[in-house]
Amino acid sequence: MEKVQIKKGDTVCVLSGKDKGKKGKVIKVLPRKKKAIVEGVNMATKHQKPTPGIKQGGIMQIEMPIYTSKLMVVCGKCNKPTRVGYKMLDDGSKVRICKKCEEVLDR
Repeated sequence: MEKVQIKKGDTVCVLSGKDKGKKGKVIKVLPRKKKAIVEGVNMATKHQKPTPGIKQGGIMQIEMPIYTSKLMVVCGKCNKPTRVGYKMLDDGSKVRICKKCEEVLDR
């Protein structure tokens, strides 16, 4: 299993496909499938029947998983898509950094 550099809550930019250039927040990461669900990206139409859990049926728009290789993390400081690097801090913790401006991406 390959490591995914994207985490839940990250703002990402789509690099290729029908949603190229769109930015959104990561809702969920599926590391085994190497996919992520991003808010407002890769929307699909689903026909939903009314059930006891869902009172209102109809045609709904839902986000579908997208491959993480098509996504790039957007840095909070320089506001540009960037590659992710890793750095060890003085206290021994490992954090993700922006390769362009060396800003720490982890909260």
